[in-house]
Amino acid sequence: MESLPLFAQPASPRERLAARLAELAAQGVYLGTSSWKYEGWLGQIYTRERYSTRGRFSQKKFETECLSEYAEVFPAVGGDFSFYQFPSRDYWRRLFSLAPRLLFGLKVPEEITVKEWPGHARYGGRAGKANEHFLDADLFQRAFLEPLEPYAAQIGVLIFEFGTMGRRHYESVEPFAADLRRFLAALPAGWRYAVEIRNKEYLDEPYLESLRGRGAAHVFNAWTRMPPLEQQVKIEAAYTADFLVARALLRHGRTYEQAVARFEPYDRIQEVNEGARSALRALIDRARQRRQMAFLFVNNRLEGNAPGTIQAVVEGESASSQ
Repeated sequence: MESLPLFAQPASPRERLAARLAELAAQGVYLGTSSWKYEGWLGQIYTRERYSTRGRFSQKKFETECLSEYAEVFPAVGGDFSFYQFPSRDYWRRLFSLAPRLLFGLKVPEEITVKEWPGHARYGGRAGKANEHFLDADLFQRAFLEPLEPYAAQIGVLIFEFGTMGRRHYESVEPFAADLRRFLAALPAGWRYAVEIRNKEYLDEPYLESLRGRGAAHVFNAWTRMPPLEQQVKIEAAYTADFLVARALLRHGRTYEQAVARFEPYDRIQEVNEGARSALRALIDRARQRRQMAFLFVNNRLEGNAPGTIQAVVEGESASSQ
């Protein structure tokens, strides 16, 4: 039997995904994963042979270079790494040179967003103590924004993530919203800012108004103690900016540690979360209809394999829009 002409060969799943994501990015809708250094994606997103040294797979080469191949498929990526440090100027230079067309959704270092240092061994002598740099706009600008300025065109959104806070931190949403409002007002223009909270009781008008007044976006986030994503996206008041941000992280009620134990090494979807998928499709539809930019990030720990989740979302969205 004669082979089909080249143009008639069916596209691989990777090629179909890249084409669909490029189509959406051209409309201002950027989808990507939370981080990218996962060997479980070899054969799906990554080509093992590209990371061989002397005939053997090199983990070091993979972790150093795989972002370039990632960018052949995805138009955006979530940068969780920056939550734990203020990256150096040299680090930023190397990172952005690997994928000059990729847009980044970067988490702002916890030095800015943690009110009290967690009682974890990695925090050393700071564990359990108040953070003197909580909502320090000067430190944020000096240590984070200024080194990023040469790469501003590659920054899709900057995300301030606030972990769960107890009554000893804030009695209610009102004082948190007041502090947040003052902080956001002190930030320079020219960047897209978004805020992610982990207290479901904070998802109320004082918090939303603090974002609305600055044009910052609420991050629609799937997290263990937050309302499920499909519920959040139905809150009209939560659309506080002229762009959209979402992070599909975990199934409601499941902890991060439980998800890691269940889904590693993240090489396949193990549990479909149709509610989160439908919410992401709704955000895509909203952004396209209103001609707004959207930055939507999916974590491996939602279903077991973030690229597979994204493929299911965009192929389902494509079918439903025809």
